[in-house]
Amino acid sequence: MTTMLALRAHRDAGTLVLEDVPVPEPGPMDVVVRVAAAGLAPGIMRLLKMGAFKHLPTTLGFEGAGTIAAVGSDATGVHVGDRVRVHPFLNCRTCIYCRTDRDMMCAQQAFMGYAAFNDTEMPLYADYHNGVLAEYVRLPYWLVDPLPRSVPFDVAAKVHTLANAVRAFKWAELPMGSTVVVTAATGAMGTATVKLAKHFGVAELILVGRHRDRLKAVADLSGGVPAGIVALDELPDGWADTRALAGRLRELAPGGAHAVLDYVPDGPVTGQAMAGLAAGGALVHMGGNQTPLPLSPMAMMMNMWRFVGTRTCTRNDALEVLRLLETGALTADELITHRFPLSDALGAFDAVQRRDEPMWMPVINP
Repeated sequence: MTTMLALRAHRDAGTLVLEDVPVPEPGPMDVVVRVAAAGLAPGIMRLLKMGAFKHLPTTLGFEGAGTIAAVGSDATGVHVGDRVRVHPFLNCRTCIYCRTDRDMMCAQQAFMGYAAFNDTEMPLYADYHNGVLAEYVRLPYWLVDPLPRSVPFDVAAKVHTLANAVRAFKWAELPMGSTVVVTAATGAMGTATVKLAKHFGVAELILVGRHRDRLKAVADLSGGVPAGIVALDELPDGWADTRALAGRLRELAPGGAHAVLDYVPDGPVTGQAMAGLAAGGALVHMGGNQTPLPLSPMAMMMNMWRFVGTRTCTRNDALEVLRLLETGALTADELITHRFPLSDALGAFDAVQRRDEPMWMPVINP
């Protein structure tokens, strides 16, 4: 086979296209992975519109797993037939951040099949910008993680999302027996967070989302951690201006929450949720919300609140998730709610954008 199907974005097109492109050949330091599963990230369309994709045309997708199909002459420790997870971080590997488990802060960091976050020169991104929403993907050999036989490809494709939740918990610096608010709880990041809560000593969850029925389904993922629910569509009209969300959070946690893990992409939820924190609490934000916070610096000072932004996980976070999955301490199969063939990738992206039905972690199977 010399060509393969791939989901592509072009500079001069406002829509995604499925097209045949050449199957990649490995360079000396590369592997080529036959993709078995690839995750769908709804933020791709938003970042495309923002111009965060620096190399177009490109094949999309940064969450993937599969089997090594070809190995470059100088690649070590990898073999044809190995089951692997694709690690999408294109980092320099030598800066202070890369050497201290803060690789998401590397100035050169970009994602295969996704966005770049700085304007500096990014040689790896220039060479490996094509992603995993294709039948095959080429990448440096050091960016594959061995995949235990017990971990299905579909779950492996979403390890990055689970690792993002691990990072959010770590930044929150929670005490044992904590109360944690999770916003946008019915999305991929929210469900990953609920699933991992018991591993971080959480005693109570408060889940914030649009619809009660969807939130109740997510609450069942908590592994026995009690979960209160705040449905935005049940708040009084004008809640964004009357701060009714903040008031409802205080009703459920009168002493305040120890942390808010916030994945909301826009609107007033972030600011109102922060007002529900206990003294010394932290709001960890990974939603890309551009709405200004309504809180004064003095309010943050007097309450000793922390606002922590993080755009992604570290590689060690992802390896930690793989270990939890391998040992059976964590199971995540039920998080994969939808599977689409690559030939229906355009329909899959449309479904992810609309979310007419509950959709936690959809994947593409080429």
